[in-house]
Amino acid sequence: MDNPTHRRCTLPCLSLRIANAAVILLLLSPAAVTPAASHPGHDTGVHSNYLVIVRTPYEYDQNLYKNLSSWHASLLASVCDMAKEALAADPASVPRLIYSYRSVVNGFAARLTPDEVEMMSKMDWFDRAVPEQTYHLLTTRTPQMLGLMGGRGAGGLWNTSNMGEGVIIGVLDDGIYAGHPSFDGAGMKPPPAKWKGRCDFNKTVCNNKLIGARSYFESAKWKWKGLRDPVLPISEGQHGTHTSSTAAGAFVPNASVFGNGLGTATGMAPRAHIAFYQVCYEEKGCDRDDILAAMDDAIEDGVDILSLSLGHEDAVDFSDDPVSLGGYSAILNGVFICTAAGNTGPSPGTLVNEAPWLLSVGASTSDRRFLATVKLGGGVELDGESLNDLNTTMGEQCPLVRDVGDGTCSSESVLVAENITGKIIVCEAGGNVSTAKAKVVKHAGAAGMILVTPQVFGLIVMPRPHALPTVQVPYAAGQKIRAYIQSSRNATATFLFKGTTFNAPQSPMVAPFSSRGPNRRSRGILKPDIIGPGVNVLAGVPTIVDVEFPPKVLTPKFDIKSGTSMAAPHLSGIAALIKSAHPTWSPAAIKSALMTTAETTDNLRKPIADVDGRPASFLAVGAGHVNPQRAMDPGLVYNMTVKDYVPYLCGLNYTDQKVNTIIYPEPAVSCANVTKLEQDDLNYPSITAILDQPPFTVKANRSVTNVGAASSTYVVEVDVPASVKVEVNPTKLTFKTLDEVLNYAVTVKSESGRAPAGTVEGQLKWVSGKYVVRSPILITPGTGRAAPATHKP
Repeated sequence: MDNPTHRRCTLPCLSLRIANAAVILLLLSPAAVTPAASHPGHDTGVHSNYLVIVRTPYEYDQNLYKNLSSWHASLLASVCDMAKEALAADPASVPRLIYSYRSVVNGFAARLTPDEVEMMSKMDWFDRAVPEQTYHLLTTRTPQMLGLMGGRGAGGLWNTSNMGEGVIIGVLDDGIYAGHPSFDGAGMKPPPAKWKGRCDFNKTVCNNKLIGARSYFESAKWKWKGLRDPVLPISEGQHGTHTSSTAAGAFVPNASVFGNGLGTATGMAPRAHIAFYQVCYEEKGCDRDDILAAMDDAIEDGVDILSLSLGHEDAVDFSDDPVSLGGYSAILNGVFICTAAGNTGPSPGTLVNEAPWLLSVGASTSDRRFLATVKLGGGVELDGESLNDLNTTMGEQCPLVRDVGDGTCSSESVLVAENITGKIIVCEAGGNVSTAKAKVVKHAGAAGMILVTPQVFGLIVMPRPHALPTVQVPYAAGQKIRAYIQSSRNATATFLFKGTTFNAPQSPMVAPFSSRGPNRRSRGILKPDIIGPGVNVLAGVPTIVDVEFPPKVLTPKFDIKSGTSMAAPHLSGIAALIKSAHPTWSPAAIKSALMTTAETTDNLRKPIADVDGRPASFLAVGAGHVNPQRAMDPGLVYNMTVKDYVPYLCGLNYTDQKVNTIIYPEPAVSCANVTKLEQDDLNYPSITAILDQPPFTVKANRSVTNVGAASSTYVVEVDVPASVKVEVNPTKLTFKTLDEVLNYAVTVKSESGRAPAGTVEGQLKWVSGKYVVRSPILITPGTGRAAPATHKP
């Protein structure tokens, strides 16, 4: 097979013959197409981007077509052979073939009119055409918190894994500030010989840390007017710089946000290489076809890890989702893929990136706080958080008022009329974002601002830098401040900025925004898989936005951001550490090591809490919070190859064509000739039993591979509520060699003989000396089919 680069066809539609070839048009997630005001035989309709998938097993004649893209171009031209290009009226109609995909999907992306799609649908090579779809970004202390550094910056997991040396992490995001100190290549070895990628920056920018940089906008530029080929190939993205430096940033001393969080910033794998692929654009999003093209290239470039902090809120079919499609191809090539779980929690059924071959990462808090106190006139002190410069002082008490409008401090005219000059104003959640509110109240003359966090956030505060002295307080503290204002004729307050504190009680907690299961596309697979730090993460940025700086002041190069976007690169970097220490481990083995060693308790040894203070469910934490040190030596792993997913996909009752779309470029299969696998039998590190039919008993089979002590015996421990019974056979696993594989079966039954009234949670552990290999057990009623989407609040 040839290995052409992605090219767009700059020729108009031509009349070309197809030599016994067929193409499939695949489009991710249907979207409404603007009706075309076209006439048969004329290309004057409205052009839209489509993903086209070729029906298996069509192959092109290599004697007739020099490469895959020329064959795809011929298929595209076959529907335009009667069209007359209106070049004078629409010069933009010339480039029709946007991308020709090689590995991630059997097909291409092209610009087509509805009439042309209709014509294509009658071709024998055609499977389907899906309209364009936009995906979105899911937007220091954590190395110490996660035990990477050890004592005094030495030892720990970094010593075991050599800080990820030799591993290449591919990041798909919105741009990267290549000159950031986090991407300094000093002391880095050259990338391994397998690296085939390129850097489209000039040679003085890329180095042995940032080894690759490419942008993908061929599809996006048709969707968003004004998006042009940039002078430099990569924009200086806030989000992409932050995620890249979190995963593999170099050591940068004296990093902070206005003195907050001061210390040495570093990524999880500081000696790993970064290959950056820009697929997202600020305030626009990430085009599906560009995502596929970047993943196609990244796999061939030789990355070891793919980190994607993007997704789509709608649960699209695995065969239509670019992350699922590209992720399967990645796994096929031995590439571990880590994805963000989404930011639309805490409602159930909001999770994205649900395919079992992806690691889906939810977000948690860390143990660091940026403490600031609101001291009321009556002497009461209420704690919150702030990223104001630590040299900021408020001095004497100032008058304290509330916004008399809608309470959100979003209307400057209301604030001016109220005369808030020299006062501290309390602003409720809603309206403008907090940084915009700060500019409004500062312009109106306020001396300071108190921001009240939404009630759903519980005790969690996510501070941002603001244009004037600001303290953000939890909702409960906000209600006390409101009551004080109502009860006092001359309410006053001042701020005390106390700086960074550590070892906050009850951490980690689940972030309120972190999306929750159940898995809408495959209810029998527990998602998210795991949680990691995603709240108030300090990492690199080009500059801090929304804060006004005096002229000639050097702006900070680090900022605090929150989101599952921040959690995913933590896991990507940790996966790189494991890959460096265990280069022969499969993506499934790395994933299993992360999940079966995850923590289920916080720093108080209590169950990890949700935002309401109660123990978080498996649908929020998955297997638990990442523990990198234990993941490096898990004892046993649940291993799989890509072929193991085929019976599972057939068991989901996917059509042969959909299965073959997902597994491409593997040989086509027919599910009629495959023994279908129930979801609970997939060799997954977690176990989900759906008790939906009498006698309300489910049997799940598992295989474990010994990667710990060569000669070892593991004994099972099961902990489940009395309403269910779990039997494991055998109850003891005795291994004689490394890499030996043993099987066991788990039978889950309802003690009452009826379906459970709700979800039931338990756990199964295989224990041998220092090794504890844990699998969460989720027992649920229902049909097992995809759960309906839950609207976010």
